[in-house]
Amino acid sequence: MWEEIDTKFKKYPARMAVAQKMIELGLKVDKNKKIYCDNLKISDAALAKAAKVDRRVIKSTIETIIKDKELSNIFENITPAGTLLKNIAKNLGLGVIEIEVGDDNEGILAAASALISSKNISIRQAYASDTELDDNPVLTIITEDFVPGDLISEFLKIPGVIRVSIY
Repeated sequence: MWEEIDTKFKKYPARMAVAQKMIELGLKVDKNKKIYCDNLKISDAALAKAAKVDRRVIKSTIETIIKDKELSNIFENITPAGTLLKNIAKNLGLGVIEIEVGDDNEGILAAASALISSKNISIRQAYASDTELDDNPVLTIITEDFVPGDLISEFLKIPGVIRVSIY
C-alpha cells in the first residue's frame, strides 16, 4: 500500500502528509469528494490543521485520489479501527504493555501473546503502529489484568524487541 501511495505523491510532500494523516486517523474519501471518519464528515479545514498543511492541499489531494483508480480504491474503503484503550486503561483497571520494535519485527506479536498467555492473562486489545509511518514503531497490548513488571526481561528476550514499558 505505501509503495503505491508514495509513488503517486512523492513529488508532493504536502499531499503525502495529508494521505498519511488520513490513514493514521482512518479517514476515507467518498465519490462526492467529502472526507469521513466512519459516517462523521470531517471539514477540509480540520484535516488541514491536523496535517499541518494549507486547506487548498486537502482539495488537491482529494482530487488526486478520486482521479486515480488505485488510490480511490484505498481511500474509499478505509475504516477507522476504533478506540485505543491505552490512555484510559488505568481508569478501567487494565494493564498496558508497550513494546518498541526494530526493523526485524516478525513474530513479535505472537511471541508477546504467548508470554502473556503463559501467565493466564487475557489480551483485550493489541495495536501496532505502522513501521512505514513511525520512526520508532510500537506494539501496544492492553490486558485484562496488570502485567507483573518482572516480565520485562522476558519480553526483552524476544528477537526484534528494543524496549518494553509495562504500566
